[in-house]
Amino acid sequence: MGKLVVLKFGNGSFEQGFQVTLQIATEGELPSVEIIGRLPEAVKLPIYYKHWQSSYRRLGNAFRLSADKVQVTNVSITEDCQETARTLRSHFNSWLRSESFLPLREKWLEYLAVTDEVRVILQTEDNLLQRLPWHSWDLLERYKKAEIALASPSYERSDKVRITNTKVKILAIFGSTQGIDTQADRELLQTLPDADVTFLVEPQRQELNDYLWKNNWDILFFAGHSSSHDDESGRIFLNQNDSLSMMELRYALAKAVNNGLYLAIFNSCDGLGLARELTDLQIPEIIFMREPVPDKVASEFLKYFLCEFANSKLLPQETVNPNYESFFFICASSEGKIARIRR
Repeated sequence: MGKLVVLKFGNGSFEQGFQVTLQIATEGELPSVEIIGRLPEAVKLPIYYKHWQSSYRRLGNAFRLSADKVQVTNVSITEDCQETARTLRSHFNSWLRSESFLPLREKWLEYLAVTDEVRVILQTEDNLLQRLPWHSWDLLERYKKAEIALASPSYERSDKVRITNTKVKILAIFGSTQGIDTQADRELLQTLPDADVTFLVEPQRQELNDYLWKNNWDILFFAGHSSSHDDESGRIFLNQNDSLSMMELRYALAKAVNNGLYLAIFNSCDGLGLARELTDLQIPEIIFMREPVPDKVASEFLKYFLCEFANSKLLPQETVNPNYESFFFICASSEGKIARIRR
């Protein structure tokens, strides 16, 4: 059986530090270990993150952000971006090696073998904690079969019984493509075996709403521009004139979930705000990009994800821990890697 590790962050800040509770359990069972430690203040860590984020967003790629934010430049700042990423990673790991956090690290090493399959869930509402490069934690990098995840302190289990369609029914929405190319996404979806895919290209609001209400979809897919506001809310851009917040789609999405929707994929940029607005709709699985991503990264992610999904190697429903509501996120990390996120 795989191992489940939960790191619960209490109230705190980077100016005051955070109390952290470590729980270790076998998947599907109650925790067998619980220990409390503390991460000290780290007032410079948000600054290092902002430095990296600023240099990353100036790279000049055609990101899937809102169309008015897309910029193209011929000035290469790749080395600066790599340097700020190294600086952020170094200070982040130094913080996680703090003396007050050392008992949790030692307990982790005591109970988990490097050959274990491990899911690590970070339970926090702090926006910056959710954005830090946890995949680069030197402790986690020892575990080749580990995945990193985020969890809200508040959650609610869903007891809905999903009715399975003969073929996987996918509603694929292709929104505004100003400055980007989503054709590769469409071609990949068209080749997915045992799937019934309906395409909506730059739909009107009412058209999208009607499709969500009237059919029993398994998967909702969106490609195009999106953006978040203070990581608390988000918008998708349907066409050159219309955009929608998740709150504006709330009732249609709730109806879709009630009809069997179990996976929503937002292959677009800056999706943390989108995910936050969707957490109380009890969509079993949500996948999004937490930072801006170039077309190439978004398409490559979709290619590998669909390959694994078609082979039934992803998101196995029977392995979800019963003590947590299942909300997974996948996000682009600071180095273009893909991290798996659970909420």
